[in-house]
Amino acid sequence: MIVITTPTGQIGRQVLASLLGGGEKVRVIARDPADLPAEVRADLDIVVGSHGDAAVVDRAFAGADAVFWLTPPDPLAPSVEAAFAGFTRPAAKAFRRHRVGRVVGVSMLGRGTPWAGRAGFVTGSLAMDDLIAASGVAYRALTNPYFMEDTARQAGSIKDQGVFSYPIAGDRELPAVATRDIAAAASRLLLDTSWSGTGEVPLLGPEDLSFSDMAEIMSQVLGKDVRFQQTTFDAYKDRFVRLGMSDAMAQGYTDMAWAKNEGLDNGVQRTPENSTPTSFRQWCKEVLKPAVAS
Repeated sequence: MIVITTPTGQIGRQVLASLLGGGEKVRVIARDPADLPAEVRADLDIVVGSHGDAAVVDRAFAGADAVFWLTPPDPLAPSVEAAFAGFTRPAAKAFRRHRVGRVVGVSMLGRGTPWAGRAGFVTGSLAMDDLIAASGVAYRALTNPYFMEDTARQAGSIKDQGVFSYPIAGDRELPAVATRDIAAAASRLLLDTSWSGTGEVPLLGPEDLSFSDMAEIMSQVLGKDVRFQQTTFDAYKDRFVRLGMSDAMAQGYTDMAWAKNEGLDNGVQRTPENSTPTSFRQWCKEVLKPAVAS
């Protein structure tokens, strides 16, 4: 039995699609089963509720051989700690209680860097990893840099103004990964019964790019001029607050961006093993271009 959390999220739904039809029994935790694709509901064991709820994970993890773990976004959380380790604490206890074999979690790069302890969401994510590892379960943290899909959140600005922005310097080269490659790595590990212990699996995309490099690629793929504009950290935080996010979570986003600007995501040496296949150019053609067109 493999349990999938966030089965309707951008990564979880791709993990679900990959595992269905492969002969494995799949259970999902979903707040609203109606959000699951109608054609797959009959093939699933569905536990209704939040995977931050102790009673829900107690039901869901009974008999589980492996679990895909991802903390959902919580823009109103009172602290980064609450959003990551606090949300995960009931699950960590359930992993131990039900003797779950393996857990694959979605996490972030940064462990061992000088900025790891003051990197907002990254700091919270690493604390989550430590909590799961301390439960005694075999654990692999998929440690990720910038998601290419985060660029699509600015599709409107790219379409209307030819601009996308972050508070990170435009010439800093950073790894970036597509969520399809995260889901593929998670699916492989969930199906592989040979591993044990705890560890990290960095997923770095095929190359490091600056935001200025990305703007050039976007311009070529979209057939229109796109430029990168560096914003201030204060403006970056203020935008999240205006959107209704709690001050603590807005600060968590901002602290993460600050740490990435300092070099947080450049702490892992690139190898063939941690370089994932989807290029930013391919992603722009297949994901960003339709998003901007719509």
